[in-house]
Amino acid sequence: MRGSTKISSLSKDRIVIQQIQHNEADHLLDSSTRYMEDLYPAESNHLVDLEELLQPRNHFLGAFIKGRAVGCVALIAKSSYTEIKRLFVMESHRRATIGLRLMQEIELLASQNHIRLLRLETGIHQPTSIQLYESLGYQHIGPFGEYQADPLSIFMEKSLSPA
Repeated sequence: MRGSTKISSLSKDRIVIQQIQHNEADHLLDSSTRYMEDLYPAESNHLVDLEELLQPRNHFLGAFIKGRAVGCVALIAKSSYTEIKRLFVMESHRRATIGLRLMQEIELLASQNHIRLLRLETGIHQPTSIQLYESLGYQHIGPFGEYQADPLSIFMEKSLSPA
């Protein structure tokens, strides 16, 4: 599923969105993990690690400013759908549109790779994320894949049009 390294460059904010290589986003994953652990008990956290994110069948994008990753998102290939995982933006950059830009890029990348169904799981204590997903056309669904019903989880999906 991997494509070219550089996805887009948004010169207005000097934000470059590109594939994450190796450990460029370790600080983001660590912050994301701590954030999720503060919000939810372990059984309600469904995080994937760097090794999974960097598998050849997956895409792991980062938003970079001056060479430093300030946000990330991943597409994880499953048998009948692709799951969005690990959307996270550093707190100091959350007022910018980085989360929206990452989601738009990941959807474009999915469409270019002939992926027609995106799914995600998020938590009830993340209203800004839920609003972002809803604004992009994601619909609420029941648990999918290996997920079980969880009162702390929200499940969503979006069908994509061909690029």
